[in-house]
Amino acid sequence: MSKKTDPERVVREIKRKTRRKFSAEEKIRIILEGLRGELSIAEFCRREGISPNLYYSWSKDFLEAGNRRLMGDTKREATSGEVASRNRSSSTSISASSTRQTLLLRANKSSGITSLNRSS
Repeated sequence: MSKKTDPERVVREIKRKTRRKFSAEEKIRIILEGLRGELSIAEFCRREGISPNLYYSWSKDFLEAGNRRLMGDTKREATSGEVASRNRSSSTSISASSTRQTLLLRANKSSGITSLNRSS
């Protein structure tokens, strides 16, 4: 029995090491090509070298994610341009606030007030 276990373990290890990994772009390409319907899903999956179950799983995840996005259930990632714009506006407002505080302190010092009393 140990003779049978060893080859099975070797085969399992080879399959694990040679398992293909698909990027998000590859999955999207495969899903969209499958949705075109030019071939049957079985033929298409054979051509791509994937299991039809894997295709249907990816397709389901893809369509559900699109549905969640359209329903507004997910937050969109900010683009780098949006982040840069927000950082610029944030630094501008901090700079303006600092300038106002400096002007107030100077005005108070010139009028003889040494500290600002803030009541929140």
